This record gives sequence, C-alpha cells and structure tokens, in this order.
Amino acid sequence: MNVLPNLDRIVPTVARAAAEQVVSSAEMLTSLSGFLRRQYQFILLVIAVSLCLGAGYFLATPSTYTATASLIIDSRKNQLFQQQSVLGDIPIDSASVESQVQIIKSETIALAVIKDLRLTDDPEFAGAPGLIGTVTGWIGDMLGSDRSRSEFDRLRRTTESFANRLTVRRVGLTYIIEIGFRSLSPDRAAQIANAVADAYVVDQLDAKYKATKRATSWLQDRIKELREQASAAERTVVNFKAQNNIVESGGRLMNEQQLAELNSQLVVAKTQVSEAKARLDRIEAVLLADNPESTVDGTVADTLNSQVVSKLRSQYLDLATREADWSARYGRNHLAAVNLRNQMAGIRSSIMDELRRLAESYKSDLEIATQRAASTEKQVEQAVSASRVTNEAQVALRDLESKSQSYRALHDNFLQRYMESVQQQSFPITEARIITQASRPLKPSAPRLSIVLSIAGAAGLLFGFGLARLRDLSDRVFRTTDEVEAQLQANCLAILPRIEPQLSLPAPTAPRGPRQVVPDGGLYWHVVHNPFSGFTESVRAIKVAADIAARNGAGRVIGFTSSLPNEGKSTVAAGFAEVLAQSGARTILIDGDLRNPSLTRGLMPEAEFGVLEVLSGKRDMAQVMWREPDIGLDMLPAVIPSRHAQTSEVLASAAMRNLIDDLRKRYDYVVVDLSPLAPVVDVRTTAGLIDSYVFVVEWGRTKIDVVQHAMNSARHLREQLLGVVLNKAELKQMSRYGYGGYYRNDYYRRYGYSE
Repeated sequence: MNVLPNLDRIVPTVARAAAEQVVSSAEMLTSLSGFLRRQYQFILLVIAVSLCLGAGYFLATPSTYTATASLIIDSRKNQLFQQQSVLGDIPIDSASVESQVQIIKSETIALAVIKDLRLTDDPEFAGAPGLIGTVTGWIGDMLGSDRSRSEFDRLRRTTESFANRLTVRRVGLTYIIEIGFRSLSPDRAAQIANAVADAYVVDQLDAKYKATKRATSWLQDRIKELREQASAAERTVVNFKAQNNIVESGGRLMNEQQLAELNSQLVVAKTQVSEAKARLDRIEAVLLADNPESTVDGTVADTLNSQVVSKLRSQYLDLATREADWSARYGRNHLAAVNLRNQMAGIRSSIMDELRRLAESYKSDLEIATQRAASTEKQVEQAVSASRVTNEAQVALRDLESKSQSYRALHDNFLQRYMESVQQQSFPITEARIITQASRPLKPSAPRLSIVLSIAGAAGLLFGFGLARLRDLSDRVFRTTDEVEAQLQANCLAILPRIEPQLSLPAPTAPRGPRQVVPDGGLYWHVVHNPFSGFTESVRAIKVAADIAARNGAGRVIGFTSSLPNEGKSTVAAGFAEVLAQSGARTILIDGDLRNPSLTRGLMPEAEFGVLEVLSGKRDMAQVMWREPDIGLDMLPAVIPSRHAQTSEVLASAAMRNLIDDLRKRYDYVVVDLSPLAPVVDVRTTAGLIDSYVFVVEWGRTKIDVVQHAMNSARHLREQLLGVVLNKAELKQMSRYGYGGYYRNDYYRRYGYSE
C-alpha cells in the first residue's frame, strides 16, 4: 500500500494551515501593539483620573469599624426532653442555613435591635444620608409634616441604614454564621453585632414558643374531636354486632365453632354409614352364596363378636371333626357318620338363621347411620348458609372496627403529642447558639487605601481600554497607508508631514522682471527653501510615481484634487511642480480651481489676467504666464474678478482642451490644481483633459466616508488615479501608528534630512 502520495498532499496542507495561524497571530499582535501605541496616553489619562477620584473618595470618606459575632446552627439539637418535636424535625441542610441567614437580615430582627438600642435617636443612623437627604429633610421641615409621619420616616431611614451596615454570611459549608456590623464607632459596632445575634436567638425562641402554643391549642380541639369520633365508631361496632347476631367466644365466632363441630359429626356419620354398608354387603354376599362351607367360613370375619354364631361354629367344627374321624374309620355311609352330617346341617341352618338376623340388624344400623348422616349434612348446609351471611357482615364489621381503631390510635397519638407540646411550651429550645461574642475592633475596616486605589486603578484600566477602543473605532479617518489601500483600493504615494510658514526668512524683494515670482517664506515655497526636509522627500516620492507612470504611457498632465477645501492640495501641487522644475523637467503649474483660486493668491497676488483671458482669446499665453527664474517653473494664474457659476463648462470647453493639448507639446509636465470634489462638480468635467489624478487627503481629519463618497461621484478619477497623498501628518502622533521612526529616527537624519 502506497502512503507517500497521501503524505505529499497532507504535509503541505498542514504546513500552510500552521503558517496561516502564525500569520494571524502575528497580525493580531501587531494590531494590539498599534492600538496601544495610539491610545496609551488616553488610557493613562483615564487611569490617572480614576486614581484621583479614588484618592478623593478615600480622603472624603470617614473611617468605619466592623465588629463580627459568630453563632452556630447546632444540628445535634440538645433537647431537654427526649421526645419528638411537635413541630417536626426539619433536617438542617444548606438551604436551611441560608434561610437562617436571610432571617438574620430580615426587617424583624433589625426593628428589634433598633428599638432595643434606640438607634432612631442616633444621628449616625437616623440622620439624613448625604446632601440629598439633608435637602429633603429641610424641605420636610419647611412643609411642617406631622410628628407621626416624621417618626415613621426616621424609623424607615434608620432601618435602611441598619440594613446597609449589616453583613451576614455563612462560613464555607459549615453551620456557622458570621454577623458583622459596620459603624463609625468601634464600641457601637460590637454592641450592635452582639445585639443582632441575641435578637436572632430570642426571635427563634419566641417563634418556637408561639408555634408550640398554636400547636397545643390546635391539638386540644383535635383531641376532643377525635375522642368523639372514636367513641361513635366503637358504638357503631357494638350495634352492628347486635343487629347481625355476631357473637364471639374464645376469640372465634359462635357460628364458626358450630360449623366446625357439625363438620366433624358429618365425617363420623359418613364413616358409620360406610362401615354398616360394608358389613351388610358382606353378610348378604355370604347368604347369597348358599354354600355350607362358605357359610361357615364366611362368617369368620363377620361374626367374631356374635356369641351365638361362635358357639354354633364351635359345635359345627366339633361335629365336622368327629364326622371326618368316623367316616375315615367306618366309612362315609356309616350311620354314625350320617347322623353327624345331619347334625352339621342343622347347625349350618342355625348359623344361616343367625346370619339373616344379623343382616337385618346391619340393615337397620345402615338406615339409622344414613338418616343421621343426612340430618348432619342438612345442619351443615344450614350452618354454611348462616356463615355466609355472617361473613358478609364481617366485611362491614372489619371496616367499622378498623375505623374505630384508627380513631382511637389517632386520639392516643394526639394525646401523647399534646403532653409533649405542653412540656415544650414550658421549656422552649432553639438550635442556634452564640459561639463568639463581637469585640471592639482595633483598626478601621474601611476605607482602605490599597483596596480603593486598586479598585480605582482596575476600573480606570477597564474604562480606559473601553473608551480607547470606542475612540479608536470612531476615528474614521486616514492615518496609515494600509488604511488608504484597504478603504480606497488605491496606492498611497506618500505621507506629507505638517509644515509651518518660515517667518524668519527675509522679506521678498520686488520682482526682478515682469511676471516673475519671488519665493517668500510661505508654505508654497517650502520645497525650495528646505530641499532636505521630510516634506520635500515625500513630494519626491510623488514625482517618482509620476515618472514611472509617464514611462508606462499614462500621460504627463497631472491634476491635484481633494474631497474638501483646506486639505492642502494647492500646497502639494505647488511643491510637486517645484520638485519637477528643480529636476530639470519643463513644468508648468496651472491654477485650475476657478471657484477659489488660492494658488494664484498665494504665488501671484499681483496677477491681473489668467487662464480665463487666454481661453476667451483676450490675452495671449505669454501675456498672462508667470515664471520663477531660479528653478524655471512656469505658472498660469486664474484671476476671477467676480463669482463665476459656469466654471465646469469652462473646464469642459474645447478651448480648454486645445490649451492643454498645446501645453503637452511645450512642457514635460503640466500640473493642474483643481477644485475639491465634494463642494463643486468641476473635477468631473476634466476627464478628457487630465491624464492622471493625485488625490490629497488631510491626515487624521478627513473622514473615510467623505473620501469614498467623493471618489465614487467621479468614476473617471478612480480609473485615472495615480495615487493618494496623506497631507498634514503629525509626526509626534504618527509614532503611534508605526511611522514615527521613519521620519524621526537617527538613521533618517544621517542623510541630512530634517524638519
């Protein structure tokens, strides 16, 4: 069997699954570390605030003392009298112990202690709790509430305060219950804890006394009722026996004894009949045989007790012996022998007569025995019939006797329990006993600084993480290149750090010639004045992407736009054009934002004519173009004397297309600063003019939804998109997102770049 092919398929699958799991774990750790980098300051702030609140609570909260008393629910139940409890023995289990805990916490125990110690007069308990309670009490005094209502409210406030300070708990799985009480005074705490334990024991004794008393009263009524019922049942049994003639003797009924005697007599009578009939049949058989020898011999067994037959038989035998002797001696026909035989015949005849007399006697005996047996059998039948009636009555009698015995047993049992209840009412006992009295605590139990700060720190950490997570999830802005690529499905060309105007540079001098721009310390000239800054290096990254796209045939007319105004698209467009010009490429920068030409106002504030005049044919290109001679950058301003509502049509006109086509031939790069996408529709009409778009997004401010909506409104822009630029990035905050080292570490500075 070949197993290797299966292994070849299984091993790569397992290895791939393990690798995916490792990658997933690494991504999770990376995500967690990034979250901590971004939000650790906020989390620390929340923890600090929570610790301050905890410290304030500790300083503002007065010290309280807790005293503890212990009692046990004794399962052995040392009873004074060794009899069963009237209320029943309920097994002590966990549920029973927990029930006792709730009894100790009940308002009944609390009110007993409050009244005993007069806690309603103690300001610690009856005082108004906090500022709200003080104001409420003051308003009540102003309204003039009656005294009874005031006392009731004070009792309720005292009860609530008492319940909040009382703690009752079961110690593990034992029968021991600890009663703790918290108070501002250590002596007061011990006093109240002991009072609660005593009140519970007294309450248990009082409850058992009242229950036993109620049981005794109920038993008295029940015993009287059972006594009457038992007597009535016994009378019913006696009357029933008299009505049904049920008489007992020696533990047995009279009819049962009579039936037994009749049965014995019947057996004897039937035996006598059988014996008489047997004797009669034997004698009749002998008589019917009519054989001299059989007659004499047949009477042997039947006539043993007959003297006549015995005498005749003896004579017959004597004659028979003599006859045999004479016949042998003198012959059978001898006269003496013949006489002897005649005498023997006479004796046989006498024996037959005696047998006939005996047969008649046996016949008479048989008739007598038969009559006696029939009479006895008839008596038995009558006794059986009477016994059936008696047995049927016995069924009802047994029910009556059973009911009578039950009533009598219940009466005796209740009478015994009544005697026990009387004894227990005199000596009530309880299973609970105090094993440890509460003593004065030596140190306060609350508040504890370590516990307060621990809870505050844990709560601060929990809330900090939760709020930080909500803050992180609600931060729907672009901060990383990964977010740009994931949300917009576009390349992020660069992240430009936030820059500030350089006011320390010398003021610009007058123009060196007509329409020549002199760089000042503004943002538009940051690339010129700071060629080694991080901002300039990031702009060079945009140039590299544009060069690669141009070599791939993407065109050299590049438009800069954004979702909203003030995202820095004009600054980025100017810096990009300056970098192109510094590299030696023939570059022209056009202010294509005809609604708000901020580029013209920042670079060429003195311009009087611009692209509109060129498009209308009023001015030639050479008459409106400006130039920065040091880097060789040409600029085409946009001068808007008044608000123009048809700027989109201007950008979509044939004259604008012809102008762009003419500039393609004269310049290597044509950089156009366009208007934002969201406020106006001008960019949507530039599909035939612009070869590639650079979309500028303000770092950490512009919402992702806004950018997505803006890009979806201009489909051609997404198709011709060169990439996205994140502008105005905060270097200090970028370290939380994994980019701080890229801009600020020592390796970057070794190449001379700085901000």
